[in-house]
Amino acid sequence: MQINILTEQEAATIEELLAASLHIVICCHKSPDGDALGASLAWGEYFWRHDKDATVIVPDAFPDFLRWMPNVEKVIRYDKHTEKAEAKIKEADLILCLDFNVSDRVDAMKDALDAATAKKLMIDHHLDPDMKDALIISHPDLCSTCELVFRILWQLGKFEEMNRKMAACIYCGMMTDTGGFTFNSNMPEIFFIIGQLLTKGINKDKIYRNVYNNYSSWTIRLRGYILCNKMNVLDDYHASFFVITREDMERFHFVKGDAEGLVNIPLQIKGMKLSISLREDNQRDGVIWVSLRSVDDFPCNQMAADCFNGGGHLNASGGRLNCTVEEAVKIVKQAIIKYEDLLKS
Repeated sequence: MQINILTEQEAATIEELLAASLHIVICCHKSPDGDALGASLAWGEYFWRHDKDATVIVPDAFPDFLRWMPNVEKVIRYDKHTEKAEAKIKEADLILCLDFNVSDRVDAMKDALDAATAKKLMIDHHLDPDMKDALIISHPDLCSTCELVFRILWQLGKFEEMNRKMAACIYCGMMTDTGGFTFNSNMPEIFFIIGQLLTKGINKDKIYRNVYNNYSSWTIRLRGYILCNKMNVLDDYHASFFVITREDMERFHFVKGDAEGLVNIPLQIKGMKLSISLREDNQRDGVIWVSLRSVDDFPCNQMAADCFNGGGHLNASGGRLNCTVEEAVKIVKQAIIKYEDLLKS
């Protein structure tokens, strides 16, 4: 079974970076998910165990259901502590860029990241990585950035140094980016990695409950309301979509993460190939966030790029529209019609 993914030169360069760097910044994309935060905190724990000055910086808020993660209290939010975060970025001699392929994905942090003089190491599994002067470790065929992190540490001989905290973060990232290992998770190496993580004493069942069984009653009511009253099923196209408006969020006391995974549920309908979620930004007017999920070979990433100013993976992608809710609905319908041959086949 092949776990190693680095070339000899990449392995030697990363080994040198890890040893030589004293001030490290670890960052990930806007609206961090389990994979982004898991990869960041796993590396953070690694560096803290080696008495390095390491700082995990995220662009903005992450979901409440990830607040159980080890060392999460050490995370700095750029949007709340901008001066402190920028000072850390300026003094860093190494910046780890995790789970994003271009600096635009860090939103307001982009200028500070682009201007940083530190050496940069990008570890990611999205298509078309692009960062000037960075060492880029990109494997879009792998299930998650956390899987990459495990494979890198394994190849560098660091597995014995991995503790339960690191293992829990890596497992969480792999689990969330595969929907509990229900998609993009057919490679046998994934389950070898899970077996190795279990030797570190993690409780995978509790990690699952922490993430998926940790909602408020308002969240469950919101989900029921959206599925009952807002889900549009286009049977002829094997597609569905729904809209979450500001009014919906206010009514059900929405907090970040309450809609996480909701876009997957319509795929439980027999014969469904595509599910699209539209969510109004609850702070910025005219911004609609788009999430797409599909099954089999329907290309969410292609649709996201063509129609929603986005991208991502084959079966899980996202995008953004700058328009009203009504206009966004029209764009979704047009996108479904545009791809009707693939949806109906």
